[in-house]
Amino acid sequence: MKTKILAMLACALACALAAASLAAAAADDCAGANALTAQEKAAGWQLLFDGKSTAGWHGYNKQPIPAWSIDGCLLKSAGTESNYGADTRADVVTDKEFTNFELSLDWKATKGGNSGVMYGVQEDAKYKTAWMTGPEYQLIDDIGFPQKLEEWQKAGANYAMHLADEKQKVLKPVGEWNNTRIVVNGPHVEHWLNGKKVVSFERWTPEWNKLRDSGKWKEAPDYGKFKTGKIAIQDHGSLFWFRNVKIRPLP
Repeated sequence: MKTKILAMLACALACALAAASLAAAAADDCAGANALTAQEKAAGWQLLFDGKSTAGWHGYNKQPIPAWSIDGCLLKSAGTESNYGADTRADVVTDKEFTNFELSLDWKATKGGNSGVMYGVQEDAKYKTAWMTGPEYQLIDDIGFPQKLEEWQKAGANYAMHLADEKQKVLKPVGEWNNTRIVVNGPHVEHWLNGKKVVSFERWTPEWNKLRDSGKWKEAPDYGKFKTGKIAIQDHGSLFWFRNVKIRPLP
């Protein structure tokens, strides 16, 4: 009996410690999150995610978004059993459209996770998914993804177009927060990952057109054509968390 009681107490203690650890981690995730400093406000930054709701966002082409929820102060995409699914699940897109801007957000992946951030996204019944119009900054677990990744599929890349500079790239491991920044100013685009510029290119040049007109984009003839559009975060069936989603419109 004594041994059984001790075992029960040990189990209860372990559960309590685990719960305390999760609570502490959640508190750390939310400390100072989803708020703008006075300097950011003065510079013209705007929050796209308030940390409380999906206000300002909706499902692509008005689809329901059952896989998206608020987890504490974080925007969460629910994973599937394999943590990877079809890219036809409903992405979330902003209600507003943007042309020239600087976008910043924090993201945390799970093992094998795959997602992305798109811009210049158009909504129309003729487009099945957001990626058919919007260029994508790839978010992915480079190390734990269950299939071999091509260089153009890795984190920070302009998906299927421009590779991330591996010499500059610093990708934090699964379970830690990464920061993504996208700068779009006319034809010029930059991808930043954890404070390092990993991609820089010009849109609509002969080189860009050649890349666009080959490979995957043959199925998406309107990909990347639009100067103005919505921001989308992809649901690819993987568990991800997002916070500090903010934008600064540029002249």
